Amino acid sequence: MTSFVFPGQGSQSLGMVKDFHENFRLAGLIFEEIEDYTKLNIRNIIFNDNKKLNLTQFTQICIFSASFTIFKILEAEKGLEDINIMMGHSLGEYTALACSNKITLKECSIILKKRGELMNNAVLPNETGMAALIGNDVKTVQEIIDINNLDLEIANDNSNIQIVISGKLENINKSKEIFLDNKIKKFVLLNVSAAFHSKFMFQAQNELSKEIDKLNFIENKIKIISNYDAEVYIDNLSIKKNLQYQMANRVNWTKSIKKLEEIGENKIIEIGPNKVLSGLIRRISSNFDITSYDNILDFK
Repeated sequence: MTSFVFPGQGSQSLGMVKDFHENFRLAGLIFEEIEDYTKLNIRNIIFNDNKKLNLTQFTQICIFSASFTIFKILEAEKGLEDINIMMGHSLGEYTALACSNKITLKECSIILKKRGELMNNAVLPNETGMAALIGNDVKTVQEIIDINNLDLEIANDNSNIQIVISGKLENINKSKEIFLDNKIKKFVLLNVSAAFHSKFMFQAQNELSKEIDKLNFIENKIKIISNYDAEVYIDNLSIKKNLQYQMANRVNWTKSIKKLEEIGENKIIEIGPNKVLSGLIRRISSNFDITSYDNILDFK
């Protein structure tokens, strides 16, 4: 059986999926449809406007559009069978829901536009942020936070050696030397507009939760692994409930990959720009056959 994974914010790059757009009529039709739903010129942003592409209010819908397009072309060109599980990293979970036909393209496009806007406007600019810590696992990072009474939260447990923290920028900057003196090899301040997956997203999460309530989930056999608790779900009530908690809580990516391993999954297909998840997955476990698609050469 096969599991599909979809990336989140940070995987974007100017010109992503342009080769698909130039070579497959289907790509243009998908972009036209999403642009009609969102009233955004997504192709112009992706192909020509790097500044807008890196603004959260646009980044998320652009990455979704790229990943969804690749998936649909792969489906049309090669046919996809034995799909057991889909999952995504943060906004990638929404891509998983659209690609698994749990929600429609229209609903996913509209809610991701809303999600990007809410997250972008959740706090005042330059007050909060995120940093990536390289070199140790989530347990060690949490111990450093607790022992030093740091007012920070773990936002993403990305792998055994990559953890992302969220908080006020002044607290993040003050923590740098503490982390580097305590088993963290590298500290990288991320170019993001706010402290995602933290308490600073609670108001935005509550607003988005009302919109998620309106989504019409469709029953099918594909399972979803939730970012929120890294468990496997097929019932739509649980999938929806966990999605409502996602924005202000930790992305449990390491646990999610370990859950795949635990239930005996061994084939993963990554769909989306820049193949960022493959590297994370290989750091978590060497027991997967991983294939990535982010350009048309991968189809060969």
